[in-house]
Amino acid sequence: MVKNALLVFLGGGLGSVLRYIISKYLNNLHFPFGTFTVNILGSLLLGFILGFALKNQNLSGPVNLLFGIGFCGGFTTFSTFAVENQVFLRSGDYFTFALYAFGSILLGVLAVFLGLSLSKFF
Repeated sequence: MVKNALLVFLGGGLGSVLRYIISKYLNNLHFPFGTFTVNILGSLLLGFILGFALKNQNLSGPVNLLFGIGFCGGFTTFSTFAVENQVFLRSGDYFTFALYAFGSILLGVLAVFLGLSLSKFF
């Protein structure tokens, strides 16, 4: 149990630091490209990891704990996504809100499917 928690902890820390770096360089006042990027990439990676784990019948293995739960959990962020959407709504920027909210959801789901599909080749 402690080993599993440590794997999740390490992966989450790595994912959070990478998210911070990407967001620092890609987010701007007009559109949160950093958050958008990490959420889509995280969805793609999680789909790949899940597909790979299912294929190998190893959902609770160390790779899944480190990367699937830990890294992807720390790398992606729903709370920042929600706050950024709230800012768009409060400012009356409904177009950017719709583009960001619906685009993130649609592309995130498609990225998971793509990751699942790609995992079949490995």
